[in-house]
Amino acid sequence: MAEKSNETVETEESDDRSNSRRANPIDKHVGERVRMRRMLLGMSQERLGEKLGLTFQQVQKYEKGVNRIGASRLFDLAQVLGVPIQYFYDSMSTAVSGHLSAPGFADKPSDTYVADFLSSRDSVELNKAFARITDARIRRSIVDMVRSIAGEDVATPAPE
Repeated sequence: MAEKSNETVETEESDDRSNSRRANPIDKHVGERVRMRRMLLGMSQERLGEKLGLTFQQVQKYEKGVNRIGASRLFDLAQVLGVPIQYFYDSMSTAVSGHLSAPGFADKPSDTYVADFLSSRDSVELNKAFARITDARIRRSIVDMVRSIAGEDVATPAPE
């Protein structure tokens, strides 16, 4: 077996260090799921940090995927956020998990659009407000209006 030169080893080590500063796609996805659940619960980063014994800055780093969440911390997060551990991996595309390359033009669109949508503050507020509307006719009218604004044919029911 051939030995690596010192120059090759140093180059590989520096590549590893620079790569470690970028968010891993899986860590980023898990962090996004933490953020989405925290926001759905109406919990601040500071409050989540308090419940976990962390600073809000650490919670921010977890949510951005900059810092990797260890197994015991993931377990604690699941307990505090009231979800099973699998929740953090749900709707992870195969492109993120590394099993396939990113989808091409001919591929079916990703099913993660709902999770992507729910990861913004506006969408969480929209969903909470929409859920408080008790009149089914008004809710249907809102859905039709949004579909119309989006350029969809309102007469055709949306796929479920």
